[in-house]
Amino acid sequence: MATNNSVIGGQLAINNINNRVIIVQLLISMFLCINLLLITTFFMKDIFYTTMRYILFAIALLSDSLFLLITNVLLILSYFSFTIQVWLCVIIYIVLSVYTFVTPVTLTAMTLERYVAICVPLRHAELCRTQRALHFILIIHGLSSVPCIVILSIFFASAITSFYTQSRICAVEMFIFHRWQGHLRSAISQLFFLIMSITIVFSYVQIMKVAKAASGENKKSTWKGLSTVVLHGFQLLLCLIQLWCPFIEAAVLQIDFMLFINVRYFNYITFILAPRCLSPLIYGLRDEMFVNALKYYALCGLYKKHSTAF
Repeated sequence: MATNNSVIGGQLAINNINNRVIIVQLLISMFLCINLLLITTFFMKDIFYTTMRYILFAIALLSDSLFLLITNVLLILSYFSFTIQVWLCVIIYIVLSVYTFVTPVTLTAMTLERYVAICVPLRHAELCRTQRALHFILIIHGLSSVPCIVILSIFFASAITSFYTQSRICAVEMFIFHRWQGHLRSAISQLFFLIMSITIVFSYVQIMKVAKAASGENKKSTWKGLSTVVLHGFQLLLCLIQLWCPFIEAAVLQIDFMLFINVRYFNYITFILAPRCLSPLIYGLRDEMFVNALKYYALCGLYKKHSTAF
């Protein structure tokens, strides 16, 4: 009888995991389709890829899409306990580690762009001209690479050659050999969190001052910029909480494995999927010009409002 209960309980657990995987696949497919449509719209109209805020928006979309694809693959491998060789996991980790930070760093850059546009508009054309786009992209990816470089440098110095040919479940924990490495990783994440939070708060306060002093159309535009900064702040908070998730999951793993699975699933939905689906809402669907272009191309030219612009 006890054996039958164990079998039934195990089967229910497997079915629960399979259902979760299916739900995640549906959500990611939906988000990727939306992102693909937005990215296509971005490249269809020259005003978008010649304007800095839209360029930053496209970077965020591309980063989110790549991040979702990789994390989804790792999620499936993890749920079904599929192992891969460590050297392949290192390559995956490099890309994933960089793009874990690309989205929050890009959000910070977008916030600064709104700050410059609203608080120092006379310098906006100079500081945010299209010719600087490549510089911004390199800076964003350079800053996002710092945590990965630090962690992997220590890993390469500590791992023996035979370790790279071993087959393991690909997870960030395999790169941590000593407790102090985890502390260092945590310190780097918290430093990024602090700098980005200060930037968001500073921009919010400065835009708030301008919003109170503005009038008419300027006031409306300024308050819209302020609401954008608030949404960026919320999205950034979710992205940065994600940086703490591995430490929470590691602590839970010491208590109970099934609780660890549940917590990891919750973290994935709340702090990985959720902030990545906010980018289209914050910029894509709140920007009138982008929405009109999106409707026009999504409906194959049947949407005629402001059609002269296309």
